[in-house]
Amino acid sequence: AGPGRGPSADAVLVPLGPLGGDAPRRTDTTALAAALPGLLADPGLGRRPGASVVDLTTGEELFAQRPDAPMAPASTVKLVTAATALHTFGTEHRLATRTVLDSGGRGTDRVVLVGGSDTTLTAPDVARLAADTARALARRSVTEVTVGYDTERYAGREERHPIGVNDNIAPLTSLMIDAGRLDASSSGPAPRSADPAADAVALFAAELAAAGVTVVDEPVPAKAPNGAERLAHHLSAPLADLVERILTDSDNDLAEALARHVAVELGEPTSLRGVGAALTTQLADLGIDVSDVRLVDGSGLDRAGRLTPHALTGLLAAAADPDRPELRPVLTGLPISGFTGTLTGRAADGGNGLVRAKTGTLTGVNALSGTVVHTDGRVLAFAFLAGDTPGPADAEAALDRAAAALTGLTIGAPGANDPA
Repeated sequence: AGPGRGPSADAVLVPLGPLGGDAPRRTDTTALAAALPGLLADPGLGRRPGASVVDLTTGEELFAQRPDAPMAPASTVKLVTAATALHTFGTEHRLATRTVLDSGGRGTDRVVLVGGSDTTLTAPDVARLAADTARALARRSVTEVTVGYDTERYAGREERHPIGVNDNIAPLTSLMIDAGRLDASSSGPAPRSADPAADAVALFAAELAAAGVTVVDEPVPAKAPNGAERLAHHLSAPLADLVERILTDSDNDLAEALARHVAVELGEPTSLRGVGAALTTQLADLGIDVSDVRLVDGSGLDRAGRLTPHALTGLLAAAADPDRPELRPVLTGLPISGFTGTLTGRAADGGNGLVRAKTGTLTGVNALSGTVVHTDGRVLAFAFLAGDTPGPADAEAALDRAAAALTGLTIGAPGANDPA
């Protein structure tokens, strides 16, 4: 069964009422059926793109074109990562970076910095963690330590994403500062550290020394012993905020971190195979048909992944379900066309402000999936997946026109309103 038969979202997504009237009307499926095939036949979308459009108020599927075709999702897979993380942990869960004391009988106590998958950890966060650790050591009359760092949360994992060394993602490790970025950026491609964990612990050791603790020798990898005494910790923002960041900015590093966090919770290895198994398990638990789904990473950078338009609109319908309030950040984190995140510079031919959607871009692959407010007041979910696209500019313009058509507003002919 398609996701159009999913739950109603009346209590959450209340119809706005038609522009110029008070009572909501039924969405004109005839107009959609007439407009979308031509828009999706745009040469910029390659051969036979897949599509699904669902009314989130009624659960009715309004349009479908190859809705069960498994296609490379690119970054729209982050909708899966976000939803499954929220389903697993809830909105208030936080990622913890902590320090513990390993007395170990070596003569000099060791402070171990334990990574907790928080790619949003910053240099000031590390400085505060070091100061808190120094105060905890002072209470124990410890003035001299060695420093170790524990990245065992990702034990058995690949150290790099299959795309290899790339400005789009840092090496995969549970300990890093600013996602290993070597510039002042906070999103988008950037040069990355070759060893983010070593960089993070070097800063921590320096800050610990600045706080008055004598640090002996250079930091070394060291597993925190079971039952080690806790000294201090830093907590990330709540998971609801992290999910919104993943979706708005298309944050690859945080997406991969949360995917591994889910794998650990489900007892799967933190390899890419384990991540795929964990996300698939949780996606199925949300009621999504996974028979044609293949999840291979949390970010969508691996083009071997497969999602269907039905899976994506089904997931958006689940996020709109009033019985699943923990999934709401999946909707609130979507970029707004013309205004925020990865849709800031994209013009939607009259749909700006009305289209909220996750973008997906790989060479030859372009996707767009999210929600739109129709002029009759209904909120619609949609998923457009295109492969074999000749170039990103034409594909993005075509996807934006198709999404804008869902508003019910009059739009220009293909190519008439392409952004400069």
